[in-house]
Amino acid sequence: MVRYATREAPIFVKIDEYKDILDILSLVKDRLKEAKRSLADINELKNDEDSELEMWSSTLNEIDKRLEVINRTLFEPESTW
Repeated sequence: MVRYATREAPIFVKIDEYKDILDILSLVKDRLKEAKRSLADINELKNDEDSELEMWSSTLNEIDKRLEVINRTLFEPESTW
């Protein structure tokens, strides 16, 4: 049976390697922040695009309805009174 100690043993790392690790971690954090900002910007653009496409779709549907009214008016026989 394997038992795990409740306290971890200390890890010894050279100071210059430790600083390198901290620099790398800092760089990774910065890049992650950049990626999150880029994703937020892309999401905002997508939302703007979706809104614009919805407006175009609505406009086209309105034009379609008006053309249908014009078509009925021009091509249906007149009712006699």
